[in-house]
Amino acid sequence: MSPMMRLFAASSSVILFASAGAEAQQRSGWAWQIDGLAVYQGNAGLSGGGEFSAERAFLRTGALYRFDSGASAGLFLSYGQFSYDFSLAGNQPWDRIRDVRITAPVQFSVGESASVFISPQVRWDYEDGASSSDGRTYGVFAGIVWQVNPNLRIGPAFGAFSELGTNDTEVFPALLVDWDIAPRWNLSTGTGLGATQGPGVILSYQHTDAVSFSLGARSERVRFRLDNTGLAPGGVGEDQSIPVALSVDYAPNPGVRISAFVGAEFDGRLTLDSATGAQISRQDYDTAPIVGFAARIRF
Repeated sequence: MSPMMRLFAASSSVILFASAGAEAQQRSGWAWQIDGLAVYQGNAGLSGGGEFSAERAFLRTGALYRFDSGASAGLFLSYGQFSYDFSLAGNQPWDRIRDVRITAPVQFSVGESASVFISPQVRWDYEDGASSSDGRTYGVFAGIVWQVNPNLRIGPAFGAFSELGTNDTEVFPALLVDWDIAPRWNLSTGTGLGATQGPGVILSYQHTDAVSFSLGARSERVRFRLDNTGLAPGGVGEDQSIPVALSVDYAPNPGVRISAFVGAEFDGRLTLDSATGAQISRQDYDTAPIVGFAARIRF
């Protein structure tokens, strides 16, 4: 993935970015959070023949501790599962993928208008039957945002992450934006629950105090270690696409948010590499419909 297609690598970083401007207004102590996500991707034709569908489920839990100074530190544990169903017998490159992450975000203020955050992450992506240690990657995402005016926070960031199947460390720049462009309208960058190492842009409209609508697009890319059977024993699989979704969010109180969304995945591609790093196959897939549900509880 090119650096311009990388923005928010650690999913818990967005928690700090979203709350950095409001830390002083929140009480000190522990704030706990539980998130859930379920997504279904409909059938998509493959350029090499056949088609596939996929299901994705994700659960994250953890907490942030807010200090009297306004700084915060937290720990989040998440577990996800990707289930793929390929139509052609004998041409199933992988089946069920596990995604486990641990992040430890830290945020603190610098001066009166800037906030710094640092979010290290360890992640395991591997097929059922493979060793979790063979799917481990790690890295850090960090940045600084300035409160330019009451309606705009913006700042640079960078990420440095290892990549599965190579010995390289990828370093990339990023830009963070949280902009109230008009009454009830907001444009922001960042990720959502279960997001991979790709950027996201969201335009949202606050219809009422409890109901909002948003249009989001992001670049998704996930690489995972395969088991010792199948088309590429011990190799690496990759699923990359650009999902675009329209969402309706319902937040009856500050501690609960429920979302439902519908959209499509564009520019999809599946790649299969051998254990030695040689590419075995690369197949594009057609635009695929997606529908999903997400929920968040804070207490």
